[in-house]
Amino acid sequence: MIGRITKLKYRESGNFFLIAGPCVVENEKLTFEIAEKLVAITDKLKIPYIFKASYRKANRSRLDSFKGIGDEKALKIIKSVGDTLKIPTITDVHTPQETEFAAKFTDILQIPAFLCRQTDLLISAGKTGRWVNIKKGQFISPEAMQFAVDKVKQTGNVKVMVTERGNMFGYQDLIIDFRGIAEMKKLKVPVVLDVTHSLQQPNQKTGVTGGKPELIETMARAGIAVGTDGLFLETHPNPAIAKSDGANMIKLDKVEDILKRLVKIRKTINSF
Repeated sequence: MIGRITKLKYRESGNFFLIAGPCVVENEKLTFEIAEKLVAITDKLKIPYIFKASYRKANRSRLDSFKGIGDEKALKIIKSVGDTLKIPTITDVHTPQETEFAAKFTDILQIPAFLCRQTDLLISAGKTGRWVNIKKGQFISPEAMQFAVDKVKQTGNVKVMVTERGNMFGYQDLIIDFRGIAEMKKLKVPVVLDVTHSLQQPNQKTGVTGGKPELIETMARAGIAVGTDGLFLETHPNPAIAKSDGANMIKLDKVEDILKRLVKIRKTINSF
């Protein structure tokens, strides 16, 4: 699986790389439908691509929220996507005990934003030898991500990337301080901008997170303009019926046109 990561070569491509997929594995058919569509788009646009899906949602507001179809069943689907389509895959892990198990099925382990300071989790993820993507906590400065990166690297694993996903603004909104992209690039690791979760509106009275998906392209354009290495987004054929985070997803049939425009922006930036 590691070979699939080395093929990304996004710097050589002159393009950004894309981490994208559904929020969570809902079933095998839908997961493959999304992955196959994204592979076709990114191949056409020459965007290095990583398939993303969570095998379990462990941080839902409400007890009755959808959490997953079963850990091993979902992880096997993610592995099947990677093996069949020959693309790297990424999924979230939540406890030190999960990291070694999840690493058997996926190429990259993702540390959720709320858990980015959990030392045992970071060390355990690092010890798997997999790439580790650490999402910056909504409560942490970009500069403070140095310590999270160091925890992974001190296991001997230097394959680390970090992801910006916004900062809490009051109780029910997030904002992106784009200065943070530049600050985290000083860490000398790939920096990703999560353009869907950064538009969440958490802590709603209903217990279901809201969002502003109409601003996804705006955030992505700004991220490309300030030099982010990669973009992260979640997508679904019909976000209105998605089992998790549908309020801030982009509709699958809109992805290609947005990416076309973003590629043009990156080419313009590269010309300076």
